[in-house]
Amino acid sequence: VQLQASGGGWVQAGGSLRLSCSASGRTFSRYTTAWFRQGPGNEREFVAAIRGSGGSTRYTDSVKGRFTISRDTAKNTVYLQMNGLKSEDTAVYYCAASVGVIWSSMNGPGNYDHWGQGTQVTVSS
Repeated sequence: VQLQASGGGWVQAGGSLRLSCSASGRTFSRYTTAWFRQGPGNEREFVAAIRGSGGSTRYTDSVKGRFTISRDTAKNTVYLQMNGLKSEDTAVYYCAASVGVIWSSMNGPGNYDHWGQGTQVTVSS
């Protein structure tokens, strides 16, 4: 499967953006899909994930209540709705997907086989 991330941009603190992760392939709904981000000088960190089967979701603590991950099966797309953005959310955001991810380990970047190219999110305070 090939992934393409889009939707990044510049926004003032408190604003919103919606990122999209579009995939090729008819079986994308089976893939556990996650968003990671990497800020300047930082390691890549987990943001959110949605399970391939059942649609369970998980978020890192810093985005809970502000970000929502969802899937549109018909469009082969996973979204990350980001509300209440803060300057510390500034990063390049990557989507990643894989089948067979052990859900308890879904926050580890090494567990994903497919990655999108990244989309820049800049939040101005």
